[in-house]
Amino acid sequence: MKSTEERRRPILFPVLLSLAFLFRLAFGVSSDFWNSDEKQTYLIGLKLYTAGAWPYFGPDVTNTIQIPGALQGLAAGLPFFILPIPEAPYILLNILSFAALCFFAWYCSERLPGMPKWFIWTWLLTAPWTLNLSTHIVNPSYVLFGAILFFVGVIETYPFLTRNLVPLHWANLMMGVALFWVMQFHMSWVILIPFLFVSFYFQYGQQRLAILKSVGWFAAGAILTGSFLIPTYLKYGLVGGLGSTNEAVKFNSANILSQWNVVEGILGRFLSLASYELPRFIGRNSGTRLAFIENNPWLVPFIVFLGLVGLLQPIALIVLWFRKVHTQKDWKAIKYFTLATICLLYVSFTFSFRAPYSHTFYVTFPVVMLYSLYCWSEFLKQEHWRKFAMVFVVSGVIFSTGLAFDNFRRKSLYVDRSIPKAALDAKDYRILGERREGSRF
Repeated sequence: MKSTEERRRPILFPVLLSLAFLFRLAFGVSSDFWNSDEKQTYLIGLKLYTAGAWPYFGPDVTNTIQIPGALQGLAAGLPFFILPIPEAPYILLNILSFAALCFFAWYCSERLPGMPKWFIWTWLLTAPWTLNLSTHIVNPSYVLFGAILFFVGVIETYPFLTRNLVPLHWANLMMGVALFWVMQFHMSWVILIPFLFVSFYFQYGQQRLAILKSVGWFAAGAILTGSFLIPTYLKYGLVGGLGSTNEAVKFNSANILSQWNVVEGILGRFLSLASYELPRFIGRNSGTRLAFIENNPWLVPFIVFLGLVGLLQPIALIVLWFRKVHTQKDWKAIKYFTLATICLLYVSFTFSFRAPYSHTFYVTFPVVMLYSLYCWSEFLKQEHWRKFAMVFVVSGVIFSTGLAFDNFRRKSLYVDRSIPKAALDAKDYRILGERREGSRF
């Protein structure tokens, strides 16, 4: 006969997941709405709903460069047809990001069976970079969904990394779906191409006769999301359909020197994706951060604690890379795969007109997060480190709640919800604002 605790477990888990989803959704709708990038992304979807025009192009990279494809407009606009309220796009975005994170949490738990599952799930769902950049409407927020599908697929096709947790045909399908998903939301999709080529190289080396089957599954996935690019190229042609995105690729000598800064360069920013990077999300500069602290003095103990841990985490991730002994046999493969990703980023940004800011390579988040979990797993075998981890994640949830409340009052949709509501009711997106000058949609 099952004990009371055993009977409660099947019920408790979905209840906790539901609460986690609602927490993330509440955080998202409380985040910045009126900033230019957020507002413009929202307008793409709002224009689709109110004007009924097909979104041939998505996010604006600059005033002259715009990403081709309809997925951004559809993802932000179709929810209005189901639920014509200002919060509708947030709901779909949070369903997508939450589902992807749950899948990734399951995957990481399977790879690290000795690690506390409560930590993996809670940390992935509440880490700053998953909470702040996958819950509110701005184009990089949609990247996480594709990034997780792509890198889980890639890892499962690399013979030195796979745990055979995902069948090979599904891994290839996921890579196809994910590549053309990210392609229509963010320019960072180009970083994924080398991983894809290496995947097919290994698959060809293992089963030469089966490579066509693998390519076929990849193509099937690519069609599912890539088909939303076809109307753009049919209407504007191969050159015009690029949206001038080809201009974003050029030799950038400034990045060669700047990206080697350990803290502000690629290495520091990459490792911070899997750390509690607190300052970035409480303000853009010292003045706004101090203002946040003055307005929320009760959060000071959590800011100090989390800020200190967030500062030490990237340092620890560098030091722990040199660990030779690890419980997991694929530790060496994981750490060299992570190093290869960092090297690829250094090369890539030599040919990018953008500086290497964290959000520009957010697509690599699954790589650094998986690597970090391998690092922490050895510590979390000990009771005192598990207690520390519990204090850490609880402190993070409390801080995020305070941050959401502060954002809600100052810069969220609810500062003046009546404006987007009026645009929806009148079916006139211009009530909220105009698209950027030079935008193609």
